[in-house]
Amino acid sequence: MGFIIPKPQIISINPYNPQKRLIKTVVDILEKGGIVLYPTDTSYGIGCSIYNKAGIERIYKLKKRPFTSPFSFVCDSLSEISKYCIVSNYAYRVLNKLLPGPYTFILPGTKLVPKIMLSNRKTVGIRIPKNLICLEIVKELGNPIINTSAESEDPTMVAEEYKAYLDIVVNSGTIPVEYSTIISLVDDRPKILRVGKGDVSMFSDISD
Repeated sequence: MGFIIPKPQIISINPYNPQKRLIKTVVDILEKGGIVLYPTDTSYGIGCSIYNKAGIERIYKLKKRPFTSPFSFVCDSLSEISKYCIVSNYAYRVLNKLLPGPYTFILPGTKLVPKIMLSNRKTVGIRIPKNLICLEIVKELGNPIINTSAESEDPTMVAEEYKAYLDIVVNSGTIPVEYSTIISLVDDRPKILRVGKGDVSMFSDISD
């Protein structure tokens, strides 16, 4: 009888020098339609490929979230953001200044974004967290992954609570639950939608 890997599989990845073979392990599962718990600069995130419609629907169920409230997603670079969002010169300057960092930016989506990821206004929420592990996962996968907070600082507790949904858990130790600052840059009119971990002083002259 063969060895059966318990679900979810739990692995530890070096946060300062992520091991390529372990990143590949995560990506292999994502490519097969799996769901991952991964670290970011604000909390643990739950995600799957943005092209995994069944996985996205499972995450909606896990979070008890309505389909009218799309998830944000993680990109690995500004060049990747420009594939999935319409980025004006002004927006590019803001993104270049603040990313990677604890921010979620709202921008118009492009045709590469699946409909399930778009708001009614055809906008999307994008992140580039300051965390090497999640950025290496996205880079190796070749496209963005869903980002929604696991709402817990302990990955082993999340693994137990959501074992029916998660396929792999990246244990990066305790990460206190914080939230990203959400800023809309639609029409080059910055609007702070939520103040979180990210500094908003550069937008101090605008109203919420």
